[in-house]
Amino acid sequence: MQSNISKRQLERYPMYLNHLFGLKESGEVMTSAPKIARALGLNVEQVRKDLQAISSKVGRPKFGREIDELISDLKSFLGYNSSSLAIVVGVGHLGQAFMNFKGFNNYGLDIVMGFDCNPDLFGKSINGKPIYNIDDMSAILARHNIKIAILTTPLEAAQEVSNLLINCGIKGIWNFTGAFIYATSGVVIEDMNLASSLAKFSHRLQLLKEKENC
Repeated sequence: MQSNISKRQLERYPMYLNHLFGLKESGEVMTSAPKIARALGLNVEQVRKDLQAISSKVGRPKFGREIDELISDLKSFLGYNSSSLAIVVGVGHLGQAFMNFKGFNNYGLDIVMGFDCNPDLFGKSINGKPIYNIDDMSAILARHNIKIAILTTPLEAAQEVSNLLINCGIKGIWNFTGAFIYATSGVVIEDMNLASSLAKFSHRLQLLKEKENC
């Protein structure tokens, strides 16, 4: 990955990819930075620079870029070309939604199983993915080359379960618990705080209402 790619750019690339998937499904073959910018409400020069940073070929003026090539370049840059196996830990409503979601395959993530402490779930499956007792996690993961965990446990259990995951060889934890997780070096933690996101969303809505009422 290029070291000069900013966090903002990195956040935009999945947006581009999702948009391109939609264009491809609708039968489009070519697109351009101005078209993408208009569709996503972004600055055209920003989009052009973003695409230039990861493209294997230079875009042709008046012709644009091939959608398939852009998809391939974006997937290669983001590491989506090779599928990564993942587990869900905490198979409540959110965990079940992740296990049912088929769109992860477009982004190189393949959820293969879930773990929980609820005995009513043991032996069941969701979307063809089995659910196991969390107490058996160590033995089961020892037989599989799985390095990613999606964590959706209750907040109070997050650190204990994360310690177990790290001891089982997990190298990346996508954390949806809202808890701050301490981890040793060599382990990537990506926190997704839904409460924080909702707070920012609500604040922006409030500012919009105040502006409209002026």
